[in-house]
Amino acid sequence: MGTFIARRMLYSIPVLVAASMLVFFGMSLVTDPLSQLRLIPNMSQETLQNIIDRKHLDDPIIIQYGFWVRDMIFDGFGNSAIGDNPIWPDLKRAIGNTLQLVLISEAIAVVLAVILGVLSAKKQYSFFDYTTTTISFFGFSVPIFWFALILQALVTTFFLKTGIRLFYTFGQSNLGAANPFLDRIQHMALPIITLAYVNVATYSRYQRASMLEVLHSDYIRTARAKGLSERTVTMKHGLRNALIPIVTVAALNFGGVLGGAVITETIFAWPGMGKFFIDSLIRGEIYTLMAWLMVTAIAVIAMNLIADIIYGWLDPRIRYD
Repeated sequence: MGTFIARRMLYSIPVLVAASMLVFFGMSLVTDPLSQLRLIPNMSQETLQNIIDRKHLDDPIIIQYGFWVRDMIFDGFGNSAIGDNPIWPDLKRAIGNTLQLVLISEAIAVVLAVILGVLSAKKQYSFFDYTTTTISFFGFSVPIFWFALILQALVTTFFLKTGIRLFYTFGQSNLGAANPFLDRIQHMALPIITLAYVNVATYSRYQRASMLEVLHSDYIRTARAKGLSERTVTMKHGLRNALIPIVTVAALNFGGVLGGAVITETIFAWPGMGKFFIDSLIRGEIYTLMAWLMVTAIAVIAMNLIADIIYGWLDPRIRYD
């Protein structure tokens, strides 16, 4: 396993290099890092030239790429073109805030999806199966922004009618809150529910389909013929193999969501990767957008590596020799 992990990490290096080249050359060739500054009235040519010199914008693009990679590795992505502000402190803070939402929502979504998927497969065509299928289809069809706005409206209406504050509809925390932990939970609840519900709808369908396929396999019939209890057959022999598809989907989804739950974080004004992306886009901060894209690429590659490791633990037929 150690050899496999080391080999996969080595394979990831050229992938990251290719991703960095796509990010830098793609952004540099289609955008102007100074476009926002050029629109400012009375912007002096001296100020623009200082930025050009600092970012090496007069050099060939391959030289610019070399300086950008150097800043990315050794200087936390360097500084922004506009304002000359360090990129990494704000990006690091955004990553931490998004991780709070993603880790909790993914954990809730995976646990609920596995439970619902297994029960739906075991009770195929039952009332429970039809109910969970309907709820899942609703989750597939409803736009995430609409669901988030409905949650905000319901919580606001409840507060106006009862005066009881269950959850907050925007922001990360209140200054001077009597109970900071409870205050943070009240702010996190709605975005977590939004992300978790959408993921449960997806994961539970994968889990149900995978579980149905496994339950009709020859080795499951053999296990039952040996006299094993239905619980042992389902949990030990069935569920473990049926988890592989959901591991794949959850790993890819985790990397993508970490890159920025743009809609959810914007609606709830949560200062995470999504809001970081929107703010950078509005300001025309090309170098902060490049940093955001690279963090997303790294997250996707890392989660694929973790998924491959989990495959070997779930299915003993998979070998990494």
